[in-house]
Amino acid sequence: MNSVTPEQYQSASEIADLVATREISALEILERHLNKIEEHEKDVHAFNLVTINEARAAAKETDKLISEGEYVGPLAGVPVAIKDNLCTKGIPTTASSKILEGWNPPYDATVVRKLKEAGATIVGKTNLDEFAMGSSTENSAFGPTRNPHDLTCVPGGSSGGSAAAVAAGFAPIAIGSDTGGSIRQPAALCGVVGVKPTYGGVSRYGLLAFASSLDQVGPFATSVKDAAIVHEVIGGYDPLDSTSIKQAPNSFVNEIDQGVKKLKVGIISELMGGIDGITQEVIDQTNIAVSTLSNAGAQVEEVSLPAALYCLSAYYLIAPAEASSNLSRYDGVRYGLRVDGANLQEMNVNTRTEGFGDEVKRRIMLGTYALSAGYYDAYYGKALKVRRLLAENFAELYKDYDVLLSPTSPCTAFKLGAKVDDPMTMYVNDVCTIPSNLVGHPAMSIPFGSGKDGMPIGVQILAPPMKESVMYQVAHTLEKASQ
Repeated sequence: MNSVTPEQYQSASEIADLVATREISALEILERHLNKIEEHEKDVHAFNLVTINEARAAAKETDKLISEGEYVGPLAGVPVAIKDNLCTKGIPTTASSKILEGWNPPYDATVVRKLKEAGATIVGKTNLDEFAMGSSTENSAFGPTRNPHDLTCVPGGSSGGSAAAVAAGFAPIAIGSDTGGSIRQPAALCGVVGVKPTYGGVSRYGLLAFASSLDQVGPFATSVKDAAIVHEVIGGYDPLDSTSIKQAPNSFVNEIDQGVKKLKVGIISELMGGIDGITQEVIDQTNIAVSTLSNAGAQVEEVSLPAALYCLSAYYLIAPAEASSNLSRYDGVRYGLRVDGANLQEMNVNTRTEGFGDEVKRRIMLGTYALSAGYYDAYYGKALKVRRLLAENFAELYKDYDVLLSPTSPCTAFKLGAKVDDPMTMYVNDVCTIPSNLVGHPAMSIPFGSGKDGMPIGVQILAPPMKESVMYQVAHTLEKASQ
């Protein structure tokens, strides 16, 4: 058996309506998904931990409240999978790293708390590239995740476990984090919807940091509508997050049917060709998406984003630099793994040597080097200049265009092990998604056709800060055309 994707998915909104009206119980919904997990998880390995007991208790509580006439929330009884770098109270949170072995957070991440308050049932913690550093979910201390469409292929990364969980039907919703494309790229490779919100639009409190100026939390779903519902649930100001935007949360669901007439859409020429590794079939599918929007009434034009050509290099200086600082807290003293040594320094070295995997070590060393005396201006300082130039490029484009369009990933899902020995080839997988992270703008990937190998292709929609509503409108139009 090479594939475990279901022929039909039950949407989160359908489940919530059925549970709220007592046509089916939250517990019955949960058991259906747990049975699916039991049947196929050994093949996919989407989860680091399936929280069976906690999920059953939550589902029973949902059913109890509904029987008493209570409104539970817009995600009543909906199973949700959580990326294992988001804190869950009393439940192991590992970031798929040995270094957090045995650590159970004393609190829930704000996103997890909001999902619970909305009636969702948390079914487990999903696998990821260690500390979200990777594009294939092969850099995990728990082993790789496989793509449900073809078990010999990667699901993308770093949120590959979350994308695979949704694609395999283990949960209609999953939560991931996106630092350089870690929601959108696996969404594209697994054929699901993935959203990176505006930086500061969704709380990062309780997210184990990789690169703090780039990290953002967002949803995976099987439909644009479901993604919008979850985005509304998890979004909004959070005083516990110092980067959270003090702005009233937007409504996305009510606007997705407005269509694209009179919208101006720019196609980023630099991401449609001339970049390493992009395939013709990805370009062709993106062009079909362009035609679809044009036929639906949008004004579509090719545009230039010159700084996009330098984003990959800038990102792989900025992100590792921030990682080298953020990951210094894992020292064997306060929590997680401790490997003894003759003195404190030796204990620190032994713990970090054994606790971190090769990719994490590589990025810590790269970041430390970029920030070191004598190299800061030559490398990190120049990367920050590229970041500023990119922001200026985007600002100019958004004066004339409502959204921008590009491929999500330069290729379809590749075979497990194909790129693990060549980090630079692996890094190129993020070339289309990184620009949005560097400037903090929202972007999303939706499934749009497939390649010659039958594997999904994703199209990326980019929007100005806090303008997700128009992004969802465009996505919904493309979704309807692709069905």
